[in-house]
Amino acid sequence: MAQTPQEPEATTIEEVVVLARRSGAPMWTVSRGDSTLILVGAITGIPRDLEWRPDDLEAAAARSQQILTPQEGRASVTDLLRVIWRIRTIARMPRGQTSADWLTPDWQARLDAVMAGERNQDWRTRSLLILGFDLMQDKAGYTGRRGGDDAMDVVRRAARRARVETRPVGTVRGDELIDSLIEAPQSAHVPCVEAAIAAAEQGPDAARERAEDWRARRVAEVVASPIDRALNQCWPWGDPEIAPQLHQQWAAAIETALISPGVTMGVAPIRLLAEEGGVLDGLEARGFEVDGPEWRAEAPAAVAPDVDEVDSEKGV
Repeated sequence: MAQTPQEPEATTIEEVVVLARRSGAPMWTVSRGDSTLILVGAITGIPRDLEWRPDDLEAAAARSQQILTPQEGRASVTDLLRVIWRIRTIARMPRGQTSADWLTPDWQARLDAVMAGERNQDWRTRSLLILGFDLMQDKAGYTGRRGGDDAMDVVRRAARRARVETRPVGTVRGDELIDSLIEAPQSAHVPCVEAAIAAAEQGPDAARERAEDWRARRVAEVVASPIDRALNQCWPWGDPEIAPQLHQQWAAAIETALISPGVTMGVAPIRLLAEEGGVLDGLEARGFEVDGPEWRAEAPAAVAPDVDEVDSEKGV
């Protein structure tokens, strides 16, 4: 009896789709005619062990004709000597004063709770300027420029390799910076300290959470993070004399880039770009198409009224 040829055994190969979630610096592109502007939302204080993918950022930097970087402070030897001479004024409270002389009882109580584990009470007489940054660094995990590579670090290296010109959008005179540090009253730094206390209350993971949101391009979450709010309230962005200069210089540089042929990249603080009424909102309001990740917080979903409440209103 002839054997019936066996059909080959069916093999089912499960298709595995690997979705590599992109992680990297948030970037937006705006074009007008033969001008293209790439805006990079940058943060500082990225933990050294937090990995992110700079490929897109490096490629964008390499194809740019020029790259705009944050402002530089131009300080002379005289300015530096003034800082050294007045260091106590900058770092300490006026004699006989403590944080309790400037904070409301509620905020002082929150500060006391955050600092409960400190070995000494030296923090009570630090200037509010210094206290604000200490709270962010020691209690909320913010490392500032001492952290891992951020967008600005990557862009500078990519620009050097591609021989692309980089230049700051502006400068701030050293004497103005020093004056703002020396002459500002303690009351000017109260909003900074309050915001820093709120960041410190989130604990040492606050900075990591912010950085993770940044690399995942969750822009609204970064802008809403307690650390980003604190940085916006603290010197120099919270200074009433310096901050307007910083905003105006960025606005002028962006306007120039939009009428300059070729590709210009601007690496700017993410809050400057994505906050409500910021650069991105302004560009969109003027009719530009802004291509990039969503930067606005989602509006809360409307809650349908209870049927009984509707009937009651109608008199049913």
